[in-house]
Amino acid sequence: MMQEQTTKQAIDSRFTDEACAPIQICMLGNFRLLRAGHAIAIRSGGKTEAFLCHLGLQYGRRVPSEQLQEVVWPSSDPALAHNSLNTLAYNVHKLLGPSLNGVPLVLHEDGYYRLNSEAGVIVDVVCFDTLARAGDQHLQHGDSLTAAQSYTHAIGLYRGDLCVALDMHAVVERERLRVRYLSLLSRVASYAFSVGNYPECLDYAWRLLRQDPCREDAHRLIMQCHVRSGERTAALRHYHHCEAVLRGELGVVPERATTALFEQIQHDPESI
Repeated sequence: MMQEQTTKQAIDSRFTDEACAPIQICMLGNFRLLRAGHAIAIRSGGKTEAFLCHLGLQYGRRVPSEQLQEVVWPSSDPALAHNSLNTLAYNVHKLLGPSLNGVPLVLHEDGYYRLNSEAGVIVDVVCFDTLARAGDQHLQHGDSLTAAQSYTHAIGLYRGDLCVALDMHAVVERERLRVRYLSLLSRVASYAFSVGNYPECLDYAWRLLRQDPCREDAHRLIMQCHVRSGERTAALRHYHHCEAVLRGELGVVPERATTALFEQIQHDPESI
């Protein structure tokens, strides 16, 4: 158990402290390429960015050169695209190899390319997913506190939606990550409420609503927080805000659970 905890702490440190990684590829929000936590300037929206993003989305897997050529040079002659890919990989090595003690950032093996994870190259999307899964595992084992900590670390990595839409896989991945992020906000907000940290619960619930104004679980948490904080009028007022948002956005009325909470606040707030 002690070894597992030590390993978990090492993983969390590596994934939450950008300065710990020699090279980090960040795709959540705006694209960033970091060397020991410091940004490396490359042309925004250029071929290097597209190349590293596609490899980052396939982290841990080998990517056929033909696939990279199609993504980065979709309209080019295959032979020219092949030569351009080799040149691009070489230029990336020249730029970043010194940070990895001369080891290449991108490995080329038998017509396949992959990021050199063994050299310490990490990707924020992978870190986000790893921390989220770790939180799920802790939650399954009944450790809500450690689960909430892992979720909070994952949330901290999510600086915005996936910045690339190179192909359909990237588009689907963007939506998957966004849904996952919203679920983590909800879980951390719920945990904060369960331990009586109402200001933090409100903070995460409002962050969730800024991303998805129709999330009724977040609206309910806000109402409950107001009641627990002695602000019954604010809770009732928020119900009407929720009602207006749902009507305006979706043309629907609140769920039964939300209206039941509203009635409970009206008639028996002490029971909340």
